[in-house]
Amino acid sequence: MLPIHNIQQRLQAAVKAVLPDANTDEVLVRPCDPKFGDYQTNALIGLAKARKLNPRQLATDILARLDLKDVCEKVDIAGPGFLNFHLKKQALEEIVSAAARGEHLFFERATQPRTIVVYFSSPNVAKPMHVGHIRSTILGDSLARTLRLLGHRVITDNHIGDWGTQFGMLLVGWKTELNKANLETDALAEMERIYKLVSSKCAPDKPGFDQATLDRARGELVKLQQGDPENLSIWREMLRLSQAQFETIYGRLGVKFDHILGESFYNPRLQQIVDDLVGRSLARESRGAKAIFSEGAVPPKEDPLMVQKEGEWVPNPFIIQKQDGAFNYATTDLATLAYRLETWHADEVIYVTDARQKLHFRQLFTAFRRWQPESKVKLAHVTFGSILGEDGTPLKTRSGDTIKLAELLDEAEQRAFDLVSGRSPEIPEPERREIARAVGIGAVKFADLMSNRDTDYIFSWSKMLALSGETAPYLQYAYARIRSIFRKGAESGEKIPALNEASIKLDARQEVALAKHLLNFGLTLSAVAEQYRPNFLTHYLYELAGHFTSFYENCPVLKAEPEIRASRLALSDLTALVLKQGLDVLGIETLEKM
Repeated sequence: MLPIHNIQQRLQAAVKAVLPDANTDEVLVRPCDPKFGDYQTNALIGLAKARKLNPRQLATDILARLDLKDVCEKVDIAGPGFLNFHLKKQALEEIVSAAARGEHLFFERATQPRTIVVYFSSPNVAKPMHVGHIRSTILGDSLARTLRLLGHRVITDNHIGDWGTQFGMLLVGWKTELNKANLETDALAEMERIYKLVSSKCAPDKPGFDQATLDRARGELVKLQQGDPENLSIWREMLRLSQAQFETIYGRLGVKFDHILGESFYNPRLQQIVDDLVGRSLARESRGAKAIFSEGAVPPKEDPLMVQKEGEWVPNPFIIQKQDGAFNYATTDLATLAYRLETWHADEVIYVTDARQKLHFRQLFTAFRRWQPESKVKLAHVTFGSILGEDGTPLKTRSGDTIKLAELLDEAEQRAFDLVSGRSPEIPEPERREIARAVGIGAVKFADLMSNRDTDYIFSWSKMLALSGETAPYLQYAYARIRSIFRKGAESGEKIPALNEASIKLDARQEVALAKHLLNFGLTLSAVAEQYRPNFLTHYLYELAGHFTSFYENCPVLKAEPEIRASRLALSDLTALVLKQGLDVLGIETLEKM
C-alpha cells in the first residue's frame, strides 16, 4: 500500500474512534507544499465546525489515536487544524525499493473496476479529418489509456457521421460531377469537392442556388433512406473509402477503437424511441415537431430546457423529431446512449467534444434522466477549447482553409526530421525518419494535452518542438538520456547490478526529492481519471524530468561506490519506467536513443 493510502486509512479509523457519526469517506489526505510536509489534510476543520468543536482540539484528540510511527517521522498540527504528515525516510526507501523489484509502479489498480465508454473523435464520412478533430481524438485516447491502466473496463466508440441530409447532395455529386482519377488519388478530397459543388447549389441564400439540384438531392436522399440498391451501394463505397483514410490517420496517431458505429446503425431504433417518449408523456408535439419540454423541477437558470429571452424565461425544448418527420442528433444520441447501456452495461459514458456542444449534452443528459430515471450511469461531457494560430485566430492555412489533419502530421514529422538532421546528421536517414516520426507526432499530442482543455491554446511549432521546457521532445530526451546511462555503463565494462535486487538508499537531498515525486505518479493518474485532465500528467512528467536532472547533476551514478551505484541505477531505472508509462498514457512514444 502506498504511504498516502496507508496514512489516510489509519486517519479515517482514528476519526471514527473519536467521532463515531463522522462520514470518513470525506476525510482525505493529499500531497502538499514541501515546506509544510509531504501530505496534509484539512478535513478535521470541517468536521469540527459542523459539530461546533474547536478544530485544533479535535486534531489533538485524533492525533492521540493515530499511530503512524512506522510511516511518518512526525505529524504536526498547523493553523486552525491542519494535519501535516512528514514521511519517514525508511518508509520512503521501502516503497521505492518495492517498485524497483517490480511489485508496483506507484499506482494501484481499481479493486472494483467499472465499465466506462469513451466517445471521441467522430469524423464525418466523405470529409477529410481536419485540425479540429485532433483535440477530441488525442484527449479521448489519453483518457481511455489512463482508465485502462487503472484497471477499468474501457470501451472506445467512434460514433462517425455516416447519415443525414448531406448524403443526398453527395449522391448527386457522385452521379454527375465525380472525377474517378481524383477519387483514386485522394478519395476524401474528391468527395469533399463534389459536396461543396452541389451544396452551393442547394443553398437558397447563395448566388448559385438551383432549385432543380436541391429537388434532386432531396429525391436521392429519400431513395437512399428507402433502400434503393444503387444509392445504398454508392453510400457503402463512400463509407469504405472514408474509413480507409480515417484508419491511416488513426494509425499514425496510434489510436484504436473497440467499436465504430455510425449514426446509420441506430436508425431502426429512432421511431421507437420517439413513440416511447410521447407515450410516456415525456415528449409532446409542438408546431408539428416533437420535443421534450421543461417540467419545472429546477430553477430556470439551472434548466437546459429553458432559456432567457428579453429578460424572461421561455421554453428551450429538446427536439427529437422535426416537422417533416426527420430525426436529428438528439434522437440518435438518445438511441446511442440506450444501446451502450443495454449492450455494454456501462457504468459511465464520457463524451469528448468541443465546448460549443455544451447545451446539447446538458439537454441530452436531462432528457435521458427523465426517460430512464432508474439508471445509475454517470454521464460526463468533457469539453475543450479551440486551437489558435500565433495571431490568436482559429488555426487555418494561409489561404484561409481549414488545415487537414494529415497535412498537419506531415509537417510535424518533416519539421522534426529537419531538427534531428541538423543536430545529428551522422545518424542514418531511416533512423532519423523514425526518430522524427515519434518526436513530431509526440510534440503535437503533448502540446494539445498540456493545455487546460477548457481553454483555447496557441499552436506554435517552435515551442512544441523545443528540447527544453514542457514539451514532448524534452521528456523523450530525458528518457533517452536515462537509458544512455546504462549503455555507457555496459560499454565501459561496468558491471550493472540486477535492478530488481537493488535496495534503494536515499541519502542526498536530490535523491529524496526524486523518490517523493515518484510516489505521486499514481495520485496524478487518479486525478486525470477523476477530472478528465491529462494536463495534470504532462506537468507531473515535466517536474519528474526536472527532479531527475537535479539528481543526476548532484549525485554521481556510474562513478559512485558499488552499493551506492546500484541504488542510484535502480532509482534512475524507476524514473525511466515512470516516464515511459506516463508518456504511453498520453499516447506518446519513447525512444531509446535520440
